[in-house]
Amino acid sequence: MITIMIIALIPVMYFNFFAEESKSQSQKRVIALGDSLTYGYGDKEDEGYIGRLEQKVNEKETEESYRFQNLGIPGQKSSGLQKQLLKPSVAEDLTEADLFIVNIGTNDLIKSNGGDLVPLHHDKIMEAKKEYVDHFNFILDTLEATNEDADILVIGLYNPYPDRDSDEIEAYVDDWNQTIMNEVKKHGNVKYVSTNPLFKGKKKESVFHDSLHPNGKGYEIMAKQIMKTYSF
Repeated sequence: MITIMIIALIPVMYFNFFAEESKSQSQKRVIALGDSLTYGYGDKEDEGYIGRLEQKVNEKETEESYRFQNLGIPGQKSSGLQKQLLKPSVAEDLTEADLFIVNIGTNDLIKSNGGDLVPLHHDKIMEAKKEYVDHFNFILDTLEATNEDADILVIGLYNPYPDRDSDEIEAYVDDWNQTIMNEVKKHGNVKYVSTNPLFKGKKKESVFHDSLHPNGKGYEIMAKQIMKTYSF
């Protein structure tokens, strides 16, 4: 009798084993694009917000796991990302993604002003914004055309001097972010993630590695914000 019961249970055990195995193999792919912020420069743990986000996402009790691919390039501007997407090796990867995370524009803003935000040069910043908008839309159009089923998260810019009396800098950052949000609305599966409010009022040394890049704590704050904004 016991032998018969064991034999009867074998198909059930077999099915359950492979069902669980199938779940464990169910994996979504996330491709992160951008500059040194995406790359994670300044984090002693070499994780950045992308590495920390991957850990948080995969700690959730879901049937799917996520594999993140970080294609961030330090110093990259929107024009550089535009060219990066046209590389055959990168274009092939894009077709496999379930989600894109795009963080680009910080270098466009800062480099247009001479590599710093003090003093501010209005005409140069505004001219750079016009070029940035063209590149930004090309980037989104390319991602959508390459992979129409994938979602896209666009990370907003932040003021790298949160503890400085920098109302003018804040105004330019807000202006660029508003432009980014306006462009995002013109596209389909694209969502904007705000980061500037995350650093306001915080002491520079507590969340930043240098004059621009967050430290581990700063990147942790960014990762948590993305988790709040997008349902993985």
